[in-house]
Amino acid sequence: MAAILAAGHHAVEHMTPDDNPGGPRKGRGATQSPAPRYMSVERDAFDDGWGSADEAPAVLHTTVTEERVKSVINRNQSPDLPFNLSINPYRGCEHGCAYCYARPAHAYVDLSPGLDFESRLFAKPDAAAVLRGELARRGYVCEPIAVGANTDAYQPVERKLGITRAILEVLTECEHPFTIVTKSALVERDLDLIAPAAAKGLTQVYVSVTTLERELARRLEPRAAAPQRRIETLRRLAAAGVPTGVMFAPVIPALNDHELERVLEHAAQAGVRYAGYIMLRLPREVNPVFKDWLASHYPLRYERVMHRIQDIRGGEESDSQFGRRMRGEGVFAELVAQRFARACRALGLNKSRHQLETRHFRPPRAASPQLDLF
Repeated sequence: MAAILAAGHHAVEHMTPDDNPGGPRKGRGATQSPAPRYMSVERDAFDDGWGSADEAPAVLHTTVTEERVKSVINRNQSPDLPFNLSINPYRGCEHGCAYCYARPAHAYVDLSPGLDFESRLFAKPDAAAVLRGELARRGYVCEPIAVGANTDAYQPVERKLGITRAILEVLTECEHPFTIVTKSALVERDLDLIAPAAAKGLTQVYVSVTTLERELARRLEPRAAAPQRRIETLRRLAAAGVPTGVMFAPVIPALNDHELERVLEHAAQAGVRYAGYIMLRLPREVNPVFKDWLASHYPLRYERVMHRIQDIRGGEESDSQFGRRMRGEGVFAELVAQRFARACRALGLNKSRHQLETRHFRPPRAASPQLDLF
């Protein structure tokens, strides 16, 4: 059975749990579709005898729905984040990362933060035009904009739609500072925009590298670029003169934490000058999605991973408190912080903080047949 959700001028079909048998799906991260928390009804899977638990789940195709927006610049109130403004060209992310903190946002449109999040996407085709209008408003104060802060601005659908590139065209035209964090090699496509902006001190790009183990990456981030390809992307960005950083995120205790130094070393060899890390967070529906993924793919590590997560979250499995949610607390969290700091010192990373220029900003010109007087 399916429920229909109105979205702008379009509609999306919501796959309910009885449409999605549990277990891993090829090319997908989530192994379940938890019901959206705002839905007034829930459905349970029921075997009526016509199917078989041994049958492979049907292929889950990606659908994209256009979302018309009145504004695209989001204002951040979190003291944990290094930016105040952000733009998200897409809602949902096909990379399918099992740990993605953005999954709960799909519940706001009555879709599951599980498989729906990575297969039922929303795109903002008019984002660049809306952005142009917002930057032209009287009283707009220029400060760096994070492009793709919630979901990856360079996920696979961007190759066809080009919404992120259109946004960068507006930002670079206006000489507006921006930052990018991505797991995709597709960011190299836009080096013709990014490199000149970098030469003016307008941008910085981070690439997230969670692991160098291909098998873990394939299961954890099934549609993101392979780890070695991300390192090559860092190398090409740095070679083009772009201030480049690596994000070891998230740190998953007893699963990938042992790779921290190795990832930073490979990134430094590629020319990276900056680095950061984030401890695994399991807010809201991310918790059951990640735990089911862990039990499906690494059942022998399940207890150890979850016990260690509880250690860094004060005995709980999640902590939303500002100041603690990104780094955790306790002995293990302190050890990770010390290891990170020591590795950065040894590799010459984070020697200084990169500052983006705002003084070059020029508001976009309004479309008009009137010629300039001067």
